[in-house]
Amino acid sequence: MHTMHIIGSKTMGGAERFFVRLIHGLASMGHKTEAVVRKGYEVADCLPDGVNKFEVSMRSIRDPLAKYNIKRIIKRLRPEIVQTYMGRATRLTHIKRLKGPVHVARLGGYYKLKNFVHAHAWIGNTRGICDYLVRAGFPAKRVFHINNFVEEPPAVPLDQLKELRKQLSIPDDAYVLLTAGRFVEVKGHFELLKAFAMAPGKISERPLFLIMLGNGPLEPQLKKLAGQLGISSRVIWPGWKTRPEPYFQLADLVIFSSKRRETLGNVILEAWASRRPVISTKFMGALEISVHGGDIWQAECDDPASLAHAIERLLKDEELMASLAENGYKKVLANFSKEEVLSRYLELYERLCQG
Repeated sequence: MHTMHIIGSKTMGGAERFFVRLIHGLASMGHKTEAVVRKGYEVADCLPDGVNKFEVSMRSIRDPLAKYNIKRIIKRLRPEIVQTYMGRATRLTHIKRLKGPVHVARLGGYYKLKNFVHAHAWIGNTRGICDYLVRAGFPAKRVFHINNFVEEPPAVPLDQLKELRKQLSIPDDAYVLLTAGRFVEVKGHFELLKAFAMAPGKISERPLFLIMLGNGPLEPQLKKLAGQLGISSRVIWPGWKTRPEPYFQLADLVIFSSKRRETLGNVILEAWASRRPVISTKFMGALEISVHGGDIWQAECDDPASLAHAIERLLKDEELMASLAENGYKKVLANFSKEEVLSRYLELYERLCQG
């Protein structure tokens, strides 16, 4: 199967990391796979070796030069499937029906749908997004639900985890809490910092430290809030990491504090793959994929007190944390594995190519 994948992002985030994982997965199976990315930005540097990469300006959703170059690349390489990600890449890609490859638009959010109507088929990474498309009048027979996938990370040696803890200046006896993602409004980081300030500074005589793994436009305001709350000495800011696995494995507890409109939450899947217990707010994606008290512990959205209570509740019950972690790991293997998701993508591509 010959596929081309187009994304217009500047920086890496959950959607971009999945873009890279999917391309790498298809290429590693021997399928001809190409990527078109925004010229001069971070995503281009994260693509795997051996994948044909084309960099296009994509300065705006109406960039005429980008439209021309994308059209020219598609015409020259003649892929069977062109898959676009999010609004910018989709707006810049136009393929006439029955006169070229099948254009599949993949949505990972509740975007303005006028930007997607010209595609030939649509993939939502949650059932909620698919329902949103169908309710808006998109033909149900051309709307498909396929989960994201994550891979089980290799175990990081204990001496490396100890060294990482030392580098981050986290005491040996401290509980390590972790959140990961872009510092943008939907992720609920302001509420998380308030919750961390409300939670006990120590539980079972062990201090609590919070790793804020990521970057984004709200970082200065978040650091300012941490100072105002008096927790700066216990909040760590390592920046964005292309390989976050050691941080997940260092953590005792992973927290995902998004607001209700968050669609999936790849951090949940990555934490489960690392066999870590997760606290999540009750955003739309979490309610779809997880079970409170079974494989996750849920708190209310936009409610620091609820989140603080959840942190204290779990850290005082190691048996519960172990159960959540094990059940989350089993769910990843069953529903969000690389093999399962790649198989579904390839099956869909074959179906679309056959009409």
